[in-house]
Amino acid sequence: MEPLSHPGLPRLSWIDTLYSNFNYGTEGYDADGSEEQKAREGSETMPYIDESPTMSPQLSARSQDSGDGVSPMPVDALVPGGESDSEKGLVMRKLVLSGFLASEEIYINQLEALLLPMKPLRATATTSQPVLTIQQIETIFYKIQDIYEIHKEFYDRLCPSVQHWDNKVTVGHLFQKLASQLGVYKAFVDNYKVALETAEKCSQSNAQFHDISEDLKVKGPKDSKDCLASVSMEALLYKPIDRVTRSTLVLHDLLKHTPTDHPDYPLLQDALRISQNFLSSINEDIDPRRTAITTPKGETRQLVRDGFLVELSEGSRKLRHVFLFTDLLLCAKLKKTSVGRHQQYDCKWYIPLADLVFPSPEELEPTPQVHMVPEHEIEDVKSKISAIKSEIQKEKKASRGQSRAIERLKKKMFEHESWLLLNTPTIPFRIHNKNEKSYLFLLSSDYERSEWREAIQKLQKKDLQAFVLSSVELQVLTGSCFKLRTVHNIPVTSNKDDDEPLGLYGFLHVIVHSAKGFQKSANLYCTLEVDSFGYFVSKAKTRVFRDTTEPQWNEEFEIELEGSQSLRILCYEKCYDKSKLNKDNNEIVDKIMGKGQIQLDPQTVQTKNWHMDVIEMNGIKVEFSMKFTSRDMSLKRTPSKKQTGVFGVKISVVTKRERSKVPYIVRQCVEEVEKRGIEEVGIYRISGVATDIQALKAAFDANNKDILVMLSDMDINAIAGTLKLYFRELPEPLLTDRLYPAFMEGIALSDPAAKENCMMHLLRSLPDPNLITFLFMLEHLKRVAEKEPINKMSLHNLATVFGPTLLRPSEVESKAHTNLASDIWSHDVMAQVQVLLYYLQHPPISFSELKRNTLYFTTDV
Repeated sequence: MEPLSHPGLPRLSWIDTLYSNFNYGTEGYDADGSEEQKAREGSETMPYIDESPTMSPQLSARSQDSGDGVSPMPVDALVPGGESDSEKGLVMRKLVLSGFLASEEIYINQLEALLLPMKPLRATATTSQPVLTIQQIETIFYKIQDIYEIHKEFYDRLCPSVQHWDNKVTVGHLFQKLASQLGVYKAFVDNYKVALETAEKCSQSNAQFHDISEDLKVKGPKDSKDCLASVSMEALLYKPIDRVTRSTLVLHDLLKHTPTDHPDYPLLQDALRISQNFLSSINEDIDPRRTAITTPKGETRQLVRDGFLVELSEGSRKLRHVFLFTDLLLCAKLKKTSVGRHQQYDCKWYIPLADLVFPSPEELEPTPQVHMVPEHEIEDVKSKISAIKSEIQKEKKASRGQSRAIERLKKKMFEHESWLLLNTPTIPFRIHNKNEKSYLFLLSSDYERSEWREAIQKLQKKDLQAFVLSSVELQVLTGSCFKLRTVHNIPVTSNKDDDEPLGLYGFLHVIVHSAKGFQKSANLYCTLEVDSFGYFVSKAKTRVFRDTTEPQWNEEFEIELEGSQSLRILCYEKCYDKSKLNKDNNEIVDKIMGKGQIQLDPQTVQTKNWHMDVIEMNGIKVEFSMKFTSRDMSLKRTPSKKQTGVFGVKISVVTKRERSKVPYIVRQCVEEVEKRGIEEVGIYRISGVATDIQALKAAFDANNKDILVMLSDMDINAIAGTLKLYFRELPEPLLTDRLYPAFMEGIALSDPAAKENCMMHLLRSLPDPNLITFLFMLEHLKRVAEKEPINKMSLHNLATVFGPTLLRPSEVESKAHTNLASDIWSHDVMAQVQVLLYYLQHPPISFSELKRNTLYFTTDV
């Protein structure tokens, strides 16, 4: 079992820990109290303090939120170009300390809130009607006063140093003293579980204490508009556990940016050594107690992995919580109970690992028919979620975070996201009990399927014995699941705290360069996945590099991100043996050679330069580069400086020069797609290789005489990508900047006749080259959608792909409309998709009839 660095989160590798924990300034303050629920659910678990090393080149460029009290400007902008690395390091020291100081203020406020009821509780303890006994008070609030005094003194001495910063300021002695007092934390951690149990028992037996413990008021930061936040005692008791890790992270980063000859350097080194030794000693005590349970027979059984999976049961999808123990796999359902602390799991089935087998493709029975939700329904739900997110942001600004409307919206968003989680997975994961029946899960990613399979197979290498649990043993085991679980919440964004990052909206450019470390030659390719709406989606695939141990792909992809926080790369060996057909999805099973994941750190990827990185996976190293373009930046259309090409040149100029009604590039790409790509799965949705797209762009711009030969030889996804790129790089969108607001108003009309009148009039108002090209594209996309059973591209899918390209707000319009990336997505893209979908679902529109039938159109633009 991987230990925990926070309730509900598996212990991470050191690089993951860096990204998840380097967030000094937003830690812990949650005006809506959502953190309270998280701590409540994880409180029965012994905490794990993460001691992972966090040295990383990405640290110096991490984004600093405005809540940190640190300037959000890039570091390079803060330091004149002529200054030395040591001077830049000193500026970084101040940035790190400023952020930490802001979070230290929040931490002290939390400790104050925890201590506030202690004095009146003590006063009543000696009366005839005590709320708590003296012993109970001392157990629950054990060492809190000492911890508070230590950090208050630390804050009071550090604050002036940061406020009056210069290169001569030293802070190492403060951190050294803080580290030397960690013994208080050791005593607190040893008492932590008893404190929680005592608080819970007292809360159950005393209504007055229950009310007190559920509604402690935490002051916001001095410069915050929020006054008080309501947080439970249970949530606050976890704060000291988390704080030691954060202090250690700061020491790592201060050392990184402190010159070795600075007076602080040896003091910070000593403080870091003490902190790391402390964390190690704490974890040695905590980990075995946290992950293990004892069976009625006195045996030790440990939880290795758990998570939410969708099971196909009796022909329908069911959300299950699956627990992998050292000797069995258990599938459970959370019982429906009233909101409270006494939730329980109901065991649906279990398989001893000695009896668990993975059937080979040829051994599989056909999958029972499962209802597949149409793609347009999934996209509709995504649009609704995005709209609700925008409403929540507006409501927070209007009510300063305190509103029942926010809770209603969050509940609605949770329902939509849960529906997505249940209905989007399609990748089968079948396991079989060799003595009984098989079970089928549906996953959204091959990554998860591989992780579960590998974890089970690793445990099966041990000498395992088959067994049958008695009803008592099963009851004890199922009861332990609630206490031992590491994944507490359904993985949807509505379960995240407000201070967690929203993710990236825009376009991620990724170049997959090469891979090394293969033991023998194979046919190799990679796929790229990003998270979207709580689950992972495959976005791109390299070509297969034949018979090699060192593939050199050097392929670039553009991936659209919708609130994404992680990028996954999976490396496969291509299988050409048709006997390996998987009956679950009628596809040949390719072998995963390795897989890896990185966090999409905003500051790292949002720089203009490419960021190169390496993912290590089972001895294999995949080298790649990436950079990010935000959605608002992607709205910018830069006209071409030379008018001889076609990209970035007005469509009227191109058609006049070519003496054509539709640009040559559009006609040729459409012809090629209809010739050999109309049955390609995911045509227009799957990214083409960027280098191929750029080659075609250059050929069209130069009017290369060999362009037709190039098209016939080029991968069809690259041709589809070239066509999309052409429309995206027009100086203004095909449906024009001028008419954009009118299209937005027209699609929102409720009366069908009024909408028809307006939408047709808007088409008629387009310049002729734009209108003719648009009608040409409509007919093409309708022909593509006719092949939906094969290519999986419905009219709605195609509208989702092309809507934001053919119809986008101007840069000025976008800035006036909203500043939030997710708002841009929800307000604009939803409407853009609906506009194109309206025309795609409309009976054929003739250019001549549209122009001739003028009496029908009465709406002024």
